Amino acid sequence: MRTLLDLVLPSACAGCGAAGVGWCADCAAVLTLGPVRVRPRTEPGVPCWALTKYAGPGRRAVLSAKEHGRRDLAEPLGMALSTALALLRAEGRPLVLIPAPSRSVAARRRGGDPVVHTTHAAARWLPDCRVVPMLRVWWGVRDSVGLTAAERRRNLRGRIVVARSRCGGAVIPENAEVVLVDDVLTTGATASESVRMLAGIGVPVRAVVVTCAA
Repeated sequence: MRTLLDLVLPSACAGCGAAGVGWCADCAAVLTLGPVRVRPRTEPGVPCWALTKYAGPGRRAVLSAKEHGRRDLAEPLGMALSTALALLRAEGRPLVLIPAPSRSVAARRRGGDPVVHTTHAAARWLPDCRVVPMLRVWWGVRDSVGLTAAERRRNLRGRIVVARSRCGGAVIPENAEVVLVDDVLTTGATASESVRMLAGIGVPVRAVVVTCAA
């Protein structure tokens, strides 16, 4: 059946285009070379780590998930993310992953939020780990494409809010390590505003971990 489906709807690696597989071993290896410490122009005040740079297989995978509906990539990207998180986390402490928010209109257009899907996939590979999607983008935020770092900061200032209804009743343990997760770190504006908002409600973020750093 898999062969017949490949003849009708050929599968291709999202990273390199290789036929017959959605995500090949060579492209998967690119995401296991890190995590690498990055320093965005807008510093969120906590360490930022990326699996890879925003180029090559990593960039193509992120774009495929965001713009082409490749939800199958959540599992391999989540697995790579879990490997980095396992290296960075402190032993003996629960881990809480908070997906960075995206605009609701963008999430609806994509059939869901790829960052949320990837974060949930990562959590399934990690012991004592939970996902708390408690952030959302308020109205009035423009698409950030083409904006400068200063414009991105102004665009998001005060417009990332805590949506407690999205937490599903989850409580963040006092001794938990809280990590903000995103797909791409560009100027750091989203990460910075998210960390600021969480700190304001008493949720200190230990680190930001992303798939790609631009």
